[in-house]
Amino acid sequence: MTSQVSSPSEQADEAVVGEQRKPAGTKDVRRLDRVIIRFAGDSGDGMQLTGDRFTSETASFGNDLSTLPNFPAEIRAPAGTLPGVSSFQLHFADHDILTPGDAPNVLVAMNPAALKANLGDVPRGAEIIVNTDEFTKRAMQKVGYATSPLEDGSLDGYSLHPVPLTTLTVEALKEFDLTRKEAERSKNMFALGLLSWMYHRPTEGTEKFLKSKFAKKPEIAAANITAFRAGWNFGETTEDFAVSYEIAPATKAFPVGTYRNISGNLALSYGLIAASRQADLPLYLGSYPITPASDILHELSRHKNFGVRTFQAEDEIAGIGAALGAAFGGSLAVTTTSGPGVALKSETIGLAVSLELPLLVIDIQRGGPSTGLPTKTEQADLLQAMFGRNGEAPVPVIAPCTPADCFDAALEAARIALTYRTPVMLLSDGYLANGSEPWRIPETDELPDLTVQFAQGPNHTLDDGSEVFWPYKRDPQTLARPWAIPGTPGLEHRIGGIEKEDGTGNISYAPANHDFMVRTRQAKIDGIEVPEVEVDDPHEAKTLVLGWGSTYGPITAAVRRLRTAGESIAQAHLRHLNPFPRNLGAVLGRYEKVVIPEMNLGQLATLVRAKYLVDAHSYNQVNGMPFKAEQLAKALKEAIDA
Repeated sequence: MTSQVSSPSEQADEAVVGEQRKPAGTKDVRRLDRVIIRFAGDSGDGMQLTGDRFTSETASFGNDLSTLPNFPAEIRAPAGTLPGVSSFQLHFADHDILTPGDAPNVLVAMNPAALKANLGDVPRGAEIIVNTDEFTKRAMQKVGYATSPLEDGSLDGYSLHPVPLTTLTVEALKEFDLTRKEAERSKNMFALGLLSWMYHRPTEGTEKFLKSKFAKKPEIAAANITAFRAGWNFGETTEDFAVSYEIAPATKAFPVGTYRNISGNLALSYGLIAASRQADLPLYLGSYPITPASDILHELSRHKNFGVRTFQAEDEIAGIGAALGAAFGGSLAVTTTSGPGVALKSETIGLAVSLELPLLVIDIQRGGPSTGLPTKTEQADLLQAMFGRNGEAPVPVIAPCTPADCFDAALEAARIALTYRTPVMLLSDGYLANGSEPWRIPETDELPDLTVQFAQGPNHTLDDGSEVFWPYKRDPQTLARPWAIPGTPGLEHRIGGIEKEDGTGNISYAPANHDFMVRTRQAKIDGIEVPEVEVDDPHEAKTLVLGWGSTYGPITAAVRRLRTAGESIAQAHLRHLNPFPRNLGAVLGRYEKVVIPEMNLGQLATLVRAKYLVDAHSYNQVNGMPFKAEQLAKALKEAIDA
């Protein structure tokens, strides 16, 4: 954690790297304003752990940062193969940044597969650190190398650092009673130590982490710490690394406060706990494990001290059924899912619409259809969130825009669900869920008041003067029905999916009543109070780029690039997708061109065209990866010039 003061920097997200040399003993230290590092290796090489530790130390140092983990769907993909490559990209800087970066300045490749799978993203002149021990003839043939890329000149355009990471690690650990295979497992810590030396990262946090992680295996902890220190010392003493680099803390990037590094799923988990405390309701999660939503279940299960109850169900349907039952019983109820799990929950979401009970349905979107790409990102569930139920079953839909914003989005989803007595769908995605960035920990007095009033007694007087409880008598402002806790004397009422009579809640097949109830439920959603959409337009542009969800970072970075180049372009980003902000139609009408980049085939664009009759232009990508800033900047420039 770190405290930092100042307003956000105006520098471009993809600023040109500047260098300053200064002597430091026998080696130079160059000062940079940002760097992008990618760790890549087999899915068993610990690249995610390595990247996560480097990220944690970078956050504690005070840099702004953004990460992109990328790993196979298989628990243990075939070793040494291209499909088995796992990578972790980290972009950190001394100013505010928005994306994990388009292309790495440094690639750490633990084997031939990692080099081949990632080399296409590495620009000429970048640094490549390779583990030469893994470049055996068999390993290279497995990925299609006829000759060694370390010797055939194909890497001449890069700054290549051949390092026998495995051999050096085994040598460093020879004093430990470990087999060679056990010692080799620490080579990722050697690499982490080397990179920590290169970029002047703190080391205390990593050593403390290793002691804690392997507390029951002190020799393994000591071995990993020794390998980590050996990597640091190797950087300090070897002739191959004559320069190290400094990236100063981002002292001008953040408002004053206490910060920590946080991923989207962790921020969502904390947001749900905060919402339950602000509502003074127990938090109940009914869920079935599924990538990439499982981390929320794992995290919430650790917080029983906050009154959190987690239920790992036997399937998706049971998970949401239990959550809806908890909502009926007076809890802040949540269910989490991803991919095909959303489809399995659709019937119970419709039941929640009919019952008009608060329920948070969190969808961490991933590549589809069906099982699709479990570990890759996409935002292609928007139309399903809007319409994926039988009958007229409207639900509010909101989407966070950054990993840290997932905290606030969870609070907002809870506000809507509790105030309007409705299920709410929150659409995060794999990019946000696994990515991380600095997050300012809010003070408790900054959090919204979410307290609710349960029904306490009769709320309607009959013609004969008797007082009764009507479960579907609505608040005139919100159209929300009373929330009556089971077991409260005098508040007995029917529950179920068959259409209810307005007011009484009795079963009704009357055509006029059904028409009225359908229209009323729609009016309740349409009437939800949401903030107006804000437009960033400093130069009265003619082109507007409209985004939603995780496209915020790449879009904003692209807009910064274009403005730096002298182009005029406006930007707006939607958190609320149902209902849309009330001023959205007027905003769209002010611009000659509207461009909507999405990681789908144009779902928001379809909604915008239908509702506002605006000829919105789609720019789409569905390759399982987030947009790159340069890619978007080029597309938006073409739209401006068209």
